Amino acid sequence: MSLEVDVRKLDLFNQMAKEGSSTVADHLGQLTGLDAGVRTSQINFLDIEDVKTHIGTDRRVGIYVTLEEAPHGYVLFMLEPADSKRLAGAMMGGMGDPSEGEGFSEMERSAMQEIGNIMTSGFIDGWANVLRTTIDMGTPNFVYGPANGIVDEMGGWPDSELVFVINSRITVDDGDLGMTVYTFPELAALVDLIQNIDLETDVAEDTDAGDVL
Repeated sequence: MSLEVDVRKLDLFNQMAKEGSSTVADHLGQLTGLDAGVRTSQINFLDIEDVKTHIGTDRRVGIYVTLEEAPHGYVLFMLEPADSKRLAGAMMGGMGDPSEGEGFSEMERSAMQEIGNIMTSGFIDGWANVLRTTIDMGTPNFVYGPANGIVDEMGGWPDSELVFVINSRITVDDGDLGMTVYTFPELAALVDLIQNIDLETDVAEDTDAGDVL
């Protein structure tokens, strides 16, 4: 199929990607009780090895979700371990003490998976509204280890030299907590959906997923 896209629709998609990141920031703010915002939001075509180089080798917590309908691919939330424990604690509402050391308890893992579910639902529902479709997603997966290994753990990458990456950095107002959101849609499926975007779409209104809680 042709990968040519009306530049006006591509601009709407770019707005959609940024609004989706803003929704994640809003949800993060509601979960932590702090103001959160999007520091950066970029769209790139990268070789998968370049993605892993960019992500690095430091130990990170990754929560990834498989998109089971077009545009398929993955949504990945990546955090530093200390930030993950802080978020998990906020989600548990004091029901459990933070685990000792570097590891994560089953309760913390479950809390982070639920956070991934909340974040992805708001993010993807906004996309689905703009694209006039439904996008079912799988169960969030918790992975802890070297950041580039988390990308390998996801697997299932398309047999192409380049992957389409939306990369957004979300931080709270005190700068002590943040996450990076990576979205890896399948390019051909995404282009097919973008072709169907209505040029009269109000992206900001359609991507508003409302409150988390």
